Amino acid sequence: MAEILAQVEARLRTALGEPDARAAVTFLGTDRIEVLRFIDGDIVRYATLGMSGRPMSDPTAVLADPVKGPRAELVLSVRGGLADTDQVLRKLAVLAAAPQVEGLVVAPGASLDVGEPLWPGAPFSSVLVAESGGLVEDLELDEPLDPVRFLPLLPMTPNEAAWKRVRGARELQEKWLAQGTDLRDPLRRSAALD
Repeated sequence: MAEILAQVEARLRTALGEPDARAAVTFLGTDRIEVLRFIDGDIVRYATLGMSGRPMSDPTAVLADPVKGPRAELVLSVRGGLADTDQVLRKLAVLAAAPQVEGLVVAPGASLDVGEPLWPGAPFSSVLVAESGGLVEDLELDEPLDPVRFLPLLPMTPNEAAWKRVRGARELQEKWLAQGTDLRDPLRRSAALD
């Protein structure tokens, strides 16, 4: 596990530069989850480190496979200086620990809800998990291990989250694109939904 996390951190550093801050959270019965902060001009990126140490397993499986199964880390990008977004660190750690705590398999198209604003004054309490392979390339591991995918998180307002449940992730993403929604704005309003 330590070797995998070292490779994951190296991939994050290659893609995002040197982190300027990091925080660690350990929940009872789980492995340590770190959240690294990277600053790139006016964009602040938060990336989890620790979620990929173990594969995610199907919650209906009788026995979790310690080797095979999807692996992921979460990446959130926001515009800096507009809100106290550093308060998202603990919530990201909670989301990253969900596979160990709840047996959840985090995959593109999924909604993850923390039940409270992501940071003080945030109009978002949930995120949409987007496809990997853009900002941070997937990390191939030695066989038989699955690659580590770096999944972007897109904050959703409660209205957007409800609309996504009915219409699906693809339609919500198309709506954002059609309206030119700045998904990095930490204080943005909900997209116009019909």
